[in-house]
Amino acid sequence: MSNASTSPSQNTISALDKAEILAQALPYIRRFHGKTMVIKYGGNAMTDPALQAAFAEDVVLLKLVGINPVVVHGGGPQIESVLNRLGKKGQFIQGMRVTDAETMEVVEWVLGGEVQQDIVGLINSAGGKAVGLTGRDGGMIRATKLKMLDNTDPNLEHDVGQVGDIESIDPSVVKALQDDAFIPVISPIGFGKNNESYNINADVVAGKLAMTLNAEKLLLLTNTAGVLDKNGTLLTELTAQRIDELFADGTISGGMLPKIAGALDAAKSGVHSVHIIDGRVPHALLLEILTDQAFGTMISSN
Repeated sequence: MSNASTSPSQNTISALDKAEILAQALPYIRRFHGKTMVIKYGGNAMTDPALQAAFAEDVVLLKLVGINPVVVHGGGPQIESVLNRLGKKGQFIQGMRVTDAETMEVVEWVLGGEVQQDIVGLINSAGGKAVGLTGRDGGMIRATKLKMLDNTDPNLEHDVGQVGDIESIDPSVVKALQDDAFIPVISPIGFGKNNESYNINADVVAGKLAMTLNAEKLLLLTNTAGVLDKNGTLLTELTAQRIDELFADGTISGGMLPKIAGALDAAKSGVHSVHIIDGRVPHALLLEILTDQAFGTMISSN
């Protein structure tokens, strides 16, 4: 039988090697069967078509082997693009987007609409059954206005507008979807006691959700190899004490601040392991979860 349609790259791995690779994944599939994995999806993995397809395939495969992926997505570049088209300049304080009423409307439209539904479509096209949610659905994410204290002067408070601090998470809608073979895709938008909307950092939502769901792993996809020291060297494992040192000397700053803080909180609150991994690597999720090849930075509470 002719094999002319097979590309040369497909022939580089023999059938035996493929079987061996699958067999090596078996212990991880067994260990994580029935466990929840919360995945923060952002960065290049969200914007590069090949990486988008690989991410969707990874999520579907995890679900099919009995692992429960929950996707929390960002969308900073997409929000910035729409704000630019409206002639509005995005402003950040200590890694958080300043969100006035007009910006909040854009955030809800972009995250809860366009970005969320793109991800749902990708996962469904890969053979999964994804369902898009915001924090309003099922009363999932209750929030209050974030009180942001200055990193250097705790007596100074920054007003970042409709940016939310999570008050509570009710995971019942996520659990109901998981139990019925669906893959939840969550936009990081919460609501307050007067039904006002809040923009919440996606890394923070992913961390709190991982705690609430007693997740086995929290995986944060980024545009770097992980957490780097001041010489650009990858730090493969971080403890709470080392993170405090990196905060103090300015190694961790900007957009990494909420990411690392949320990851550390999750590790301290019972999430078995937290991984900051390079979303620019195709199939980074499968490599991290189903192989013994460590990617990125793992954070532990010790």
